Order: sequence, then C-alpha cells, then structure tokens
Amino acid sequence: MIKINLLPQRKPKKQAEPGQLEVGLVMAGMLAAAAVMFFAVHQPQASKRDRIKAEARELSEKNQRARKKVADLPQLKAAVDAEKKRKESIDRLVGTTVLPDNVLHELSQILTSDGPTMSLAMTTLTSNTADGDPNKRFSADWDPKHVWITTFTTKADTFTLEGGAQAESDIPQLAKRMAASVYFGEVTSPKSERVEPSGAPQPGQSDVVYYKFTLSGKVLY
Repeated sequence: MIKINLLPQRKPKKQAEPGQLEVGLVMAGMLAAAAVMFFAVHQPQASKRDRIKAEARELSEKNQRARKKVADLPQLKAAVDAEKKRKESIDRLVGTTVLPDNVLHELSQILTSDGPTMSLAMTTLTSNTADGDPNKRFSADWDPKHVWITTFTTKADTFTLEGGAQAESDIPQLAKRMAASVYFGEVTSPKSERVEPSGAPQPGQSDVVYYKFTLSGKVLY
C-alpha cells in the first residue's frame, strides 16, 4: 500500500554564509560611527565656521564704513567750519546799522540758495538761453555755504567786502551773484590769496586751507 503525505513540507532554513553576519555588524557600526561623527563633530564645526565667516564679513563691512568716515573727515570738518563762519558773517551783517534793511536782506539772500534779486533784463542775461551772457552767467547748483564774509564796509555809495572761501572757484560765483543783484553795481573782479594753516591752530583759527578774498563795488540804495 502506498502512503501519500499531504502535509506541507517545511523548507530548511537558509543558512547565512560564513562571515556575512560579522560584515553586516561591522557596516552597521561604521554607519553609526559616521552618524555620530556628523552630528557630534562635523555639524557643530560647520556651524562654527559659518558663524566665524559671518562675523568676519560684518567686521569687514564695519571697517570699510569706518575707513570711509575717516576719509571724509577733512571735508566734513571744512564744511562745518565754513557753515560756522557763514553764520557768523550773516549775524555780523544783521548787527550792522550802517546799511539799509533791504541791502542787508539782499546779502543774506545771496549767501543762501535763494540767490540775488534780479531785474528781468538781468534774468535774461544770466540765463542759458541764446540771449544769455556767458560772462554774467553763474552756476545754479553752486553751494553758497562755501564762502563767508568777514567784513563789509561802505564809504558813501562804495562798498568793500572781505571774506574767505573753501576753493578759489567759489569766489567768482559770489561776485557774479552780487553783480547780478539790483542792489549792487560795478562789482570789481575779486582779488584772492591762498591761506595755509601755520602750526597748531589757535582758538578761532582754521586748520584747513582756504582762500581770502576782497571785492568792491557800488551799493544801489
């Protein structure tokens, strides 16, 4: 009699190759060590490096701004000195009792961006049109803060003005504005000289180069 076994046969367990388990354990250990190295060493070092780079970049920007400020100090100091002298000259003019109020006001106007009071004919001559006169034309963007008045004296209808300027090119700009004004006439070509600081500046003295000038003309009362 033939016996037939209908029960499922159990497959024999697959045996791992010799050494395979050890290799897997070693690989797992290496991956774990790499992960520890990344999170414990590399990532903090990378963050520290990025932080140092950011701090270095910020310090470099601060140094550039500081160098720029230091480079601009002479110009800033010259501008402050000029503004102080300009204010003093205006205050001196306002305190004068010799000149009429309209002439004092006109001088103050000329020493600001408002400019001189001009007749219609003079407005045309100082314009950039074909009817304009290049010899009477003055620069519209000139900064009057570049000049200051130290003395303004009159004898009869003749005036003499003395002052200082940051640059020699500033002086004819003032002279042209006075010549264009309805309150002044026959304004002469200004005389100027370069003034160098001598040694340590004394109180009230300037330690920057400037130009001293004199011009004269008629006051049209």
